[in-house]
Order: sequence, then structure tokens, then C-alpha cells
Amino acid sequence: MAVSPIEIQKALGGMDYPADKDAVVKHAESSGAGDDVMEALRGLPEKTYERPTDVNEAVANS
Repeated sequence: MAVSPIEIQKALGGMDYPADKDAVVKHAESSGAGDDVMEALRGLPEKTYERPTDVNEAVANS
């Protein structure tokens, strides 16, 4: 099941960019993101994300 970009952005609300994968995952965990969102974020490539849309694109392409 695909994760909604809206759900991802809710989990990443207030996130400071640029951010690496570890920072994205930790922020989502501390925001109480659901299991499906966490699974998607843990599957992200190890790189620096410049803005929220970069995270959504990476999730959509993984």
C-alpha cells in the first residue's frame, strides 16, 4: 500500500531542511508517525534531502 504524501508531510511537520535520512526518520518517530509512514521513511536512500518534496519523491520512487 502506498503511503500518502500528506501523511508523510504531517509526520515531518516542523522539520528543518536540509536533513539526512537519519534526521528524517528520527523526526517522524518523535512526531508519532504511523507504522506505514515509518516503514516508508526507513526505506529511503541514504542522502541529504533539501526540502519536503524531495522526501515525497524518494518515497514514491522506492
